[in-house]
Amino acid sequence: MKKNILLLWLFFGLAGNAFAQEQYAKLNQWLENNVDDMGGRAILMVYQDGKIVYSHAVNQMNNRQKILGKLIASRQGKTADFSDYTANSKQPIASCSKWLSAALVMTFVDEGKLKLTDTVGKFLPVLSKNGKGAITIKQCLSHTTGILSPDLRENLKEIRAIGSMDEAIEQIAQYPIEGQAGKVFRYSNTGLQIAGAVIEKISGKSFETLFAERIASPLEMKNTDFGKAKVALPAGGASSTPNDYMNFLKMILNKGNFQGKQILSEKSIAEMQVNRITAEVKVAHSPTEAGGLGYGFGEWMMANGAISSPGLFGSFPWINNDKKYCAFLMTFYLKSDGRQEKYVELRKLVEASLL
Repeated sequence: MKKNILLLWLFFGLAGNAFAQEQYAKLNQWLENNVDDMGGRAILMVYQDGKIVYSHAVNQMNNRQKILGKLIASRQGKTADFSDYTANSKQPIASCSKWLSAALVMTFVDEGKLKLTDTVGKFLPVLSKNGKGAITIKQCLSHTTGILSPDLRENLKEIRAIGSMDEAIEQIAQYPIEGQAGKVFRYSNTGLQIAGAVIEKISGKSFETLFAERIASPLEMKNTDFGKAKVALPAGGASSTPNDYMNFLKMILNKGNFQGKQILSEKSIAEMQVNRITAEVKVAHSPTEAGGLGYGFGEWMMANGAISSPGLFGSFPWINNDKKYCAFLMTFYLKSDGRQEKYVELRKLVEASLL
């Protein structure tokens, strides 16, 4: 009798493994087929029903990609590492940072220390002196400040040359206005930089410290931070790992709850997911691959219940509220041609593989 039970257990175990392999075979193949266009390395993790249901890494880096990687590492004063990505591999995540920063600001809204309708001049008088004081926190989080910001690369150079958050805001105060706040959408670093400065003024703490205390620590994101630069870059300065970012996505998916702790209120989660690019909003600038998408607070609104915050370097976190799963693709590459099409294709494959 015991022998029969053991044989049945072994049979069903092997059958389950075979089914799982077949279930995700197309996902594995997609990564193999596309990894060369995505920098040569990638890892994809998918979470559903309380557990990671898929995790697979591919490494096919060629000599050209390794030479480029060495050059980038050298400029940063680091040693290049070309080992396989794992769930704990840490690297810069560029605009994936926006989602994290928007959530951080919303913790102040939950506590009543800040309102979405608060105007930034209340906290940052230099903006009022330059005709920008009436911009609201809501507009900062949704790229609708009406400020004509420099392109992202030029802006990054400016930020790196600045010595403090106050200096960053003084510089923003000098930017021209291109339209009425709330009526013009321009994807940039500016709004989140202002919001970051506001919460520093409210709390008397640095942006990096606030993020560590309010988001990273309660979400067990032990390897995620905004670095140690003179000025934090809320819109693109974070580094993270697949494991860490998945914890953040789980929290958003579960309406602000993480392992029984309410990190953000359900109301704040809902506010973040309202499309702010309405019919009366002019789109002055949007990434090419984001054409036609809506935008909330730190996150893009995609089709069929999906939300995301892709990064310049290719990493792609997303949640599907309708199908109740989240996923994170970590890569590192700068070529954005066809990136959105790849993301759409990947999402469809993930959803086809889930039960």
